[in-house]
Amino acid sequence: MAFLKVIPLEKALEVVDSLPLEPEMERISLEEALGRVLAEDTVSPIDVPPFNRATVDGYALRSEDTFMASESEPIRLKVVGEINAGDTPEIELNPGEAVYVSTGAPLPKNADAVVQFEDVDRKGNEVLIYKPAYPGLGVMKAGTDIPRGKGILKRGTRLTFKETALLSAVGLSRVKVFRKPRVAVISTGNELVLPGEELKPGRIYDINGRAITDAVRELGGEAVFLGIARDDRESLRTLVEKGIECCDIVILSGGASGGIRDLTSSIIEELGEVKVHGIAIQPGKPTIIGLIDGKPVFGLPGYPTSCLTNFTLLVAPLLRRLIGRESEVRKVKKRLAHKVFSVKGRRQFLPVRIEGDKAVPILKGSGAVTSFVDADGFIEVPENVEILEAGEEVEVTLFG
Repeated sequence: MAFLKVIPLEKALEVVDSLPLEPEMERISLEEALGRVLAEDTVSPIDVPPFNRATVDGYALRSEDTFMASESEPIRLKVVGEINAGDTPEIELNPGEAVYVSTGAPLPKNADAVVQFEDVDRKGNEVLIYKPAYPGLGVMKAGTDIPRGKGILKRGTRLTFKETALLSAVGLSRVKVFRKPRVAVISTGNELVLPGEELKPGRIYDINGRAITDAVRELGGEAVFLGIARDDRESLRTLVEKGIECCDIVILSGGASGGIRDLTSSIIEELGEVKVHGIAIQPGKPTIIGLIDGKPVFGLPGYPTSCLTNFTLLVAPLLRRLIGRESEVRKVKKRLAHKVFSVKGRRQFLPVRIEGDKAVPILKGSGAVTSFVDADGFIEVPENVEILEAGEEVEVTLFG
């Protein structure tokens, strides 16, 4: 089958952007939230701390009772109790009284300062204060850290252990996040076997199934590897239909070019609609984008570097949009390590390895496993450029 119509990359990206998938939200427990992306702005429902508390071990008192204290004439206050962290104080201080408190303990009513125990002397049931205390000394007031109603995390925040700790601090046990899109991954080809199986003559181990599955998971999606479809219509159609039934997106690798055994395009046409068959880039020209029952189907090239490059260019933006991580595309500026030649009129994406401030081109070809294993990302060589000189600044789109 010939390519239906080779189109520019920008047109293919417009097709991806128009696919009828919208982000969905769900509310999950904080226990499940690590690595997920918030789907709403979050505010604190409480003051943190929720009460005035001591920041030192010492004596809670009324600061006005100490204004006349000095080294030569200390103020004597009667100690009327003790409050530890976790206690619910019922003591109300009267003039001339103090209470021993531990770090983190709530203050008794009327207390507005805590003098640490190293700065006082204890004589029986009295404490001697040698210098004036000011309001707020040794105290963290309620809401000083986080006031009730304050925004603490923005929609689109990816939750690391720091954010889950913050949510825990304000007492939130459930959060609203973007739902993980389910992605079916299918490898195709009679030559493929799964790792661990016997490698017979003429066979190779499947690389793309593992790579795409883990790339989806790394981005935050839920990947379901459905196995290897052989080069026959029944095998491929069965797995495509299974993917459409169980998942939101289907990704196939291999079977997208114009060869007699490449069935992906015709099966997508039978079940739905082919929107793109061929993109004017190298590597990765034989790429398919289709739609079956409102669900996107991507047919990526079989060569590993082509497959992972086009996944990064086409599929990754869709997944990021669905899980609220559109701003996380990673690109860095580097200097080209050596001269690169390209074919004028052909838009090329070249894998590179980053070494310090250099981008080192990897020229083994898209069929070599190490071309993408060694690569940290890729650079774009525009179609009107035949040579990129050594030392020229390039922008590297990072894998992952």
